[in-house]
Amino acid sequence: MSKTMKVAIVDDEKDMRQSISQWLALSGFDTESFASAEEALKGLTADYPGIVVSDIRMPGMDGMQFLRKLKSVDSTLPVIMITGHGDVPMAVEAMRIGAFDFLEKPFNPDRMTELAKKASNARRLVLDNRALRRELSDGTALMNKLIGSSPVMERLKEDILDLGQADGHVLIEGETGTGKTLVAHALHAVGARASKKFVLVSCSAYDEERLNARLFGPAAEDDPLPALEEARGGTLVLEDIEALSSAMQARLLTAINDQGMPSETRIVAICNLQDEGKTCETVLRPDLFYRLAALKIVVPPLRQRGEDILSLFTRLSEQFADEYGCDAPEVSAQEAAQLLQAPWPGNVRQLINVAERAVLQNRRGSGSIASLLMTDGDEQNDQAMTTEGKPLKEFVEAFERMLIDNTMRRHKGSIVAVMDELCLPRRTLNEKMAKYGLQRSDYL
Repeated sequence: MSKTMKVAIVDDEKDMRQSISQWLALSGFDTESFASAEEALKGLTADYPGIVVSDIRMPGMDGMQFLRKLKSVDSTLPVIMITGHGDVPMAVEAMRIGAFDFLEKPFNPDRMTELAKKASNARRLVLDNRALRRELSDGTALMNKLIGSSPVMERLKEDILDLGQADGHVLIEGETGTGKTLVAHALHAVGARASKKFVLVSCSAYDEERLNARLFGPAAEDDPLPALEEARGGTLVLEDIEALSSAMQARLLTAINDQGMPSETRIVAICNLQDEGKTCETVLRPDLFYRLAALKIVVPPLRQRGEDILSLFTRLSEQFADEYGCDAPEVSAQEAAQLLQAPWPGNVRQLINVAERAVLQNRRGSGSIASLLMTDGDEQNDQAMTTEGKPLKEFVEAFERMLIDNTMRRHKGSIVAVMDELCLPRRTLNEKMAKYGLQRSDYL
């Protein structure tokens, strides 16, 4: 088994507990024993990482009462019941209540192992799905994906936390590739609707007829409900809101008014306008715009995020290096300055592409980061595009932070190894780590 699953053995007979425990332990399970149902209930929670094997006939709380209690704690917890010869009708009733299966004494130990493995596989699937759902609805996990500690990113995170708790509709604006959809997910996850549906519709992905059906109905065969109905009580995210025609805008406004939003359903509109002289306000009818823009978030472009650029590049290049089975590229001081100065018109999405290509170049042992930052038709220029100049101190500190961060990651938090490689005394290293907000525990 890929993960060792626990088995809670509940039986008032000591010899039986020991016998089952020894056999299952030899089969690779992590066992724990309880002499009574009352004792077992103290240690069996809704997320118990395993299964339960319980006798039916026990003094005090018997196996049937115990089963009902367990099902009230976690209805998906697999419980294998052990019965005496005359208890088969009772065991059938236990199956009706929700027992996973039952074994009649005297039972074959191999049959016990077989049932325990089946029950454990079922339990593992339930726990994995439960963990996935929590990750998708966990505001903390999603907020951690918004990497960066620059002032503009700190403000963005504060805005998400504040507006996530509010009840109005939200308009998200920002350049292409800045992560607006991730912000929409985070808004939902940190708010009161986190346990409700999150429905995302790209308004530019459908023609007028199909978009009308997707939003308002009748639903297509592959869409169980129109989006407005599917998201009722939760969050409906409309990407590319600027793509709505005048007729669709009018119908959306009517639906918002008729369904009593936002008290019931929150709409998060994402605007991706790139045309010069046009804004979401100018392309949407005023009454719809002001309903959707009750609250507003502007996602900052990458070029405004300072040393976050180096942190993101480091994280991304390490991920791609793991994926391709090679080393991440070492970034020189000049390359760090080039990364910081590049205008990044494609923002984080462009940075992802650059990091991947840098890893592939490093695997081949050729190429440079500067060449990846050049614009089309500028192959003869070995200088990366740059924005307005920045103070030298900013470049130096950003590079220093990146260098310490990379070295700590490579040595998995070994202070001695980092001191040796960077030729720094311990006190100086500690001071610089404190200055840049680096903690050794993050690398262990």
